[in-house]
Amino acid sequence: MSASHILPLLPQLASVAAHTHALGFAYEGLEGDRVRIRVPWREDLVGDPETGVLAGGLVTTLLDHVGGLAVWTALDRFEPIATLDLRVDYMRAARPRADLIAEARCYRLTHSIAFVRAWAFEETPDDPVAAAQSAYILNSNGERGIGANLQSRGGDDA
Repeated sequence: MSASHILPLLPQLASVAAHTHALGFAYEGLEGDRVRIRVPWREDLVGDPETGVLAGGLVTTLLDHVGGLAVWTALDRFEPIATLDLRVDYMRAARPRADLIAEARCYRLTHSIAFVRAWAFEETPDDPVAAAQSAYILNSNGERGIGANLQSRGGDDA
């Protein structure tokens, strides 16, 4: 798969939104069909001050966002998408005071839905903090227009 059209945009797409910029998300790279981003550990992102572990909501946001990047990589273009379904399985607590990395790949594209798997980890995806399974709706008009689902597909329906 070639990511020739989207590749120059990935660093911006990883961190340009207000919330991703505020959280410090940074593009790490693309290897094959897997896109990777990082969130550096910061005290203001900690969920429990006693442990120094990053907040669970941050992990969910990280996995959702890297999933969207994986969809755009698979499409080889930017187009509006929305998270349709996101399941996150937390497997262990993150290490205290450690950056988190998230990696995702879009493993199936249909006309209107993209399916993604993602992992959050400190060093290797073989030891995940959390794993996600998600679906994103594609907002491409393609051959669809507003109300296309309401129009007759030929023949007389009356």
